[in-house]
Amino acid sequence: MERRTFLRNTALATAGTMASGMIPAFAAAPKKKLALVGTGHRGTGFWGKPVVNNFKDITTFVGLCDVNPGRLAYAKAKMGVDCPTFSDFEEMMRVTKPDVVIVTTVDATHDHFIVRAMELGADVITEKPMTTDDIKCRHILETEKKTGRKVIVGFNYRHGPHMIKIKELLAANRVGKITSVDFNWMLNVYHGADYFRRWHGIVAKSGSLWVHKASHHFDLLNWWLDSDPVEVTAQGALELYGKNNAFRGTKCRGCEHKPKCKFYKDITTDDWLNNLYVKNEQHDGYLRDGCVFRNEIDIWDKMTAQIKYANGVMVNYSLTTYSPYEGWRIAFNGKDGRLESWEDIPYLEGQVNQEARHAAEMEQNKDVVKGKYREIMVMDNFAKEHQMIQIPQYAGGHGGGDQRMQERIFRNPTDNPHRILAGTRDGAMSLLIGVAARKSIAEKRTVQIGELTDLVPSANRV
Repeated sequence: MERRTFLRNTALATAGTMASGMIPAFAAAPKKKLALVGTGHRGTGFWGKPVVNNFKDITTFVGLCDVNPGRLAYAKAKMGVDCPTFSDFEEMMRVTKPDVVIVTTVDATHDHFIVRAMELGADVITEKPMTTDDIKCRHILETEKKTGRKVIVGFNYRHGPHMIKIKELLAANRVGKITSVDFNWMLNVYHGADYFRRWHGIVAKSGSLWVHKASHHFDLLNWWLDSDPVEVTAQGALELYGKNNAFRGTKCRGCEHKPKCKFYKDITTDDWLNNLYVKNEQHDGYLRDGCVFRNEIDIWDKMTAQIKYANGVMVNYSLTTYSPYEGWRIAFNGKDGRLESWEDIPYLEGQVNQEARHAAEMEQNKDVVKGKYREIMVMDNFAKEHQMIQIPQYAGGHGGGDQRMQERIFRNPTDNPHRILAGTRDGAMSLLIGVAARKSIAEKRTVQIGELTDLVPSANRV
């Protein structure tokens, strides 16, 4: 597709092409006016307070919006801003006239706020997934084209140094043309179970973990392979959580089954979650510690997919939500060799506290973990030895990717190696794999990506 340039008021610069999305970037002056809709954990804890702390010289929050007034008030205090708050998004847009709207609401509502923000004159930064189905996805793409506004999708995993090194090796053709990939992602019984406590356990709200969680992983595959998916065949089941258990309650607090439930969690011991959710649940009834065995849970807890790409690569992918440990491993088979990598596999990297692992990973800093490395194994065909490539391990969200992504979005948009900043095409192609997987399970057949979008899959997105 043709390259287009978008420049407005000398404050928005462009990176990328239509093949990977046009990316708005923020110059130093004047300050960009930001508005945030959705003041939950991700909105307040990642797009709220850290942006205030790290980019207050070039950005300013002009409005916060949420349907829960208690959570909204807590978010405002936690972020340390003095902007007005709103329960009505349209009113916030009319009163504050933001340059950029940050969308961190329930996944199934992303499309509404993304579309209306663009129609009302703002660019958008949205949490992944961009949305939860093909119809909503199409609406976003059409509105972006019609309005000339732009959307950034927050694919932070791309920005971790480990992920970038894998990308560099693949881009350099280190093991030749890639022909197939095996990608396994394990969520442990602490972090994995947490998705079933929340609204994420309902397909109508999250699109299932095929979309909410796996779109992260599919985006990495699309980016690493520099190609678009063309077809998906999937299987999945719900066999541990939800209605499968012999007993259940409404929430962990006060549950009669506490003595025998291994998944019991006392949310009140976490000040952050207690203040953000428990103390404000009377406003909207949202239970952050819902029972993982609720009958209403209808997402899958084990998933596998075969994905074929436009460049001929075949991928075997799996996601498990009740593993004793959390981590991932991947192998790229090339015509000249094999590249393997992994993170947090206990028998390869040593034991970690699995219960505290996710909280530690979400700490927002970029510090190197002293003496710790991530590793990539490369071995050439017919070679007698393999090569181990070490990358310093970084603390902080998503392997150090969180803050690096924000730095690129707000301060250094020209630092865009391998088109690392993600736009609507990236958002679409990642979520549509998940949508296709859902459809494949429901209809027991292979689903073509072309059934879901007018975007033409590209064999080479360069």
